[in-house]
Amino acid sequence: MRTKAAVVGLALAISAGMLSACIWTKPSNESASSPRERILLDDGWRFMKYEDAADADGLVYDIRPDHSEHQDDKAADAKPTEAVTVHGGSNVLRPWILPMANPFIADPAQHYAAPASMPPHGDFPFIQAEFDDRNWQTVSVPHDWAIQGPFYEGDKAPVGGGMGRLPSPGVGWYRKQIMLTEADAGKSLFLDIDGAMSYAMVWFNGHLVGGWPYGYASWRVDLTPYAEIGKPNQIAIRVDNPPASSRWYPGGGLYRNVWLEKTQPVHVAQWGTNIVVSAADEQEATVRLSVALNNQSPAAASVQVETDVFELNEQDEPVGAAVAKVGPISTDVEGKGAATVDSRFRVINPKLWGPRPTQTPNRYVAITKVVAQGKVVDEYRTPFGIRTIEIDPNLGVLVNGEPIYLQGVNQHHDLGALGAAFNVRAAQRQLELLQEMGTNAIRLAHNPPARELLTLTDKMGFLVIDEVFDSWQRKKTPLDFHLIFDDWSEADLRSMIRRDRNHPSVFMWSVGNEVGEQYTDTDGAKVGQRLHDIAHSEDPTRPTAASMNYAKAHMPFPETMDTISLNYQGEGIRDAEAYAHLNGIRTPPSYPQFHKAFPGKAIFSSENAAAVSSRGEYLFPVARGISAPVADGKGGDPTSAQVSAYELYTAPFGSSADKVFRSLAQHPYVAGGFVWSGWDYLGEPTPYYSARSSYFGVIDLAGFKKDRFYLYQAHWRPDYPMAHILPHWNWPDRVGKVTPVHVFTSGDEAELFVNGKSQGRKQKGDLEYRLRWDDVVYQPGEVSVVAYKNGEEWATDSVVTTGEPAGLTLTVDRAGIQADGKDLAFVTATVVDANGRMVPTAKPALTFTVSGAGELVATDNGDATDLVAFPSAKRSAFNGLALAIVRAKPGSTGTINVTVAGENLSSAMIDLNSKK
Repeated sequence: MRTKAAVVGLALAISAGMLSACIWTKPSNESASSPRERILLDDGWRFMKYEDAADADGLVYDIRPDHSEHQDDKAADAKPTEAVTVHGGSNVLRPWILPMANPFIADPAQHYAAPASMPPHGDFPFIQAEFDDRNWQTVSVPHDWAIQGPFYEGDKAPVGGGMGRLPSPGVGWYRKQIMLTEADAGKSLFLDIDGAMSYAMVWFNGHLVGGWPYGYASWRVDLTPYAEIGKPNQIAIRVDNPPASSRWYPGGGLYRNVWLEKTQPVHVAQWGTNIVVSAADEQEATVRLSVALNNQSPAAASVQVETDVFELNEQDEPVGAAVAKVGPISTDVEGKGAATVDSRFRVINPKLWGPRPTQTPNRYVAITKVVAQGKVVDEYRTPFGIRTIEIDPNLGVLVNGEPIYLQGVNQHHDLGALGAAFNVRAAQRQLELLQEMGTNAIRLAHNPPARELLTLTDKMGFLVIDEVFDSWQRKKTPLDFHLIFDDWSEADLRSMIRRDRNHPSVFMWSVGNEVGEQYTDTDGAKVGQRLHDIAHSEDPTRPTAASMNYAKAHMPFPETMDTISLNYQGEGIRDAEAYAHLNGIRTPPSYPQFHKAFPGKAIFSSENAAAVSSRGEYLFPVARGISAPVADGKGGDPTSAQVSAYELYTAPFGSSADKVFRSLAQHPYVAGGFVWSGWDYLGEPTPYYSARSSYFGVIDLAGFKKDRFYLYQAHWRPDYPMAHILPHWNWPDRVGKVTPVHVFTSGDEAELFVNGKSQGRKQKGDLEYRLRWDDVVYQPGEVSVVAYKNGEEWATDSVVTTGEPAGLTLTVDRAGIQADGKDLAFVTATVVDANGRMVPTAKPALTFTVSGAGELVATDNGDATDLVAFPSAKRSAFNGLALAIVRAKPGSTGTINVTVAGENLSSAMIDLNSKK
């Protein structure tokens, strides 16, 4: 049975969000005349982090269980375990924070009541306006307090490889003053925090005004009751990031944007618009619009609500005449009450939103005005897209009637050397490289993203699975989300959906990833059913998922979700001969069993592959099969902690790309899948936990393409002429030895040459995705390939034996950047020989220098084992490449000069331009 956006008869078109234009990179989502002000609080924060969390203050959210027995390198697919019960003390602040969840708890009987008494610690110095914080550090937000390092080293490090070896745990404070003028008198004032890692609590003018424990949530506190006009108002935010709380690098602090929003008492509520396309084609779209209003004044108000709809351009500006108008619609809003205004409108000849490359991601914006007594009291903008989504158990995902095979990747939230602090340009660069590879879908693993990321996926034309939790009641690490699941899961899920529901790129809600409740039969299924029901009550237009690496087709767990979301099971886990000696979950290829058990549900591979490699590192001997688990001496080098880049090796539970492609091709009803992972990320460095970052990425942490990039590009972009040879051809110690050569190509056959001599012409067999010449004997010189398609020459590639490193070159992704202190240029240094050819084994120490109107932010090289702090200007190249990240000094325009130098190497220089 085909479902349309998980609701029979509803051709879901939009979901681009309650997102008030606050998600835009502009400082406001209103016109200059709008009564609503949205101010980005990015600069001028004072910051302090305790050197040792054991010496921190006692203003805690709640007490926590002991975590001394935590195993940092625990297998990613290890069974989650039962929670440890703890009880709060009399001085914890949890009872005063819990009422923040009430707007997102459907049953009023389940709402939390704040204690009648004042919260403790009201005299603590850091929350007082008169406290002198001048000796604290001045920072800009978004701010990741850990990313500058230093990295921890060794087996007994306070933070091991699992969480990235960086000092993310701890307790820190942020303080900032804001001035309120007479123009603000009588207004409602809100502080919106897009993300604080974690257990954040906010004081305003000495009063505890709220907080939120989940570090990936976006939330709002009301400042209005304690605002003081005509004088500085003090914001103080405490952030407490536990150790042993994550399976990857979480970052720390106010790592996403913070906003001050000012409205009239009667206004559109937080994330208060909901746009759903009930029918759409190229001739006409029918759209439902719901507008939620809040009235914070004690007096009732009679208002009119009207909305104009415009096309939205790449600069997030409305263009042309309105394509639809709604209202005015009159309604009454009780004092201290709320109201909802529902309406419909039509768009004639709509420009549909759809994923690239076969469709175009057109967008619209609904500009809603609230009018009281003839005066506009609020204006609220909602970007959205018009499209239909259908989820079919045999055809997969259909967008605007076109089947879209999911060529997806999983992405964690960090931005490499920038850490968790969100940056639009860095995220855009990640997506651009993924799109070049052929990616059309992103699964957000395993938490709600920055809102700006969804604006990028909307604009660039990706499909997105929006995921909320990595754990439920059972724990994966001692201090992870399971501690707060019972209190906060409903609020966290509802708030994510309200925030993100108007993004056209979001097509599915994932409520969990490999959760421990897979193992607890009907009890676990009940938890899943509860989350599914919550998601549908908020948004019945999108299907739900909970990714399964253990639950089988005959178990109750998969019955609860709209879709079958499988991690690694589809290809089989530890099922092949090369994996037979391993312990752990063992599953035969399971697509057929699930398809038989749930013929009416679409199946997709929410995580597949988990292949591992280090860019440019090739180890011998090479596995003869198509997939093998990495081990010391078998694809892995325990001395260097590097993994072979022949792209055949995987985590113990994984499968190579070749095996994944074969399995998906053998089961055409599967809707596609999501590779683990698109980019390398900080933390979880399977198989070598002495490292800082993962080996899973198709692209390394610095943004340099691994060989695997071309294997996916060859498969995902069959009409793009390309061929890629591996390995490099600098092997002075392998003269006369067998050195296998593999070719990735979108062609169907190829002929390989070594020093001009043919090694034979080979054709891809059925269910084969690479061409292998495994018996080539190494001689220095040139290896070249000519690929063919349908008998015609299609693409060529070659690798040569280079000379010794002689010099450096610099290239940049964009020569011109904005002088706003946020835009970034990514500068690549390449080590070359005397003939200008990259030396693929070169690892010289380099020094970057930036002068003029810019400054150096960070450096990297993609080496998971490199423990030099990211802000360092000194960085060794890794297999010929290194990266410098540069920004303009805020407000400084003109030339930015970047140079790189290395001992006995000719230096290189490049000029960038900073502009307003």
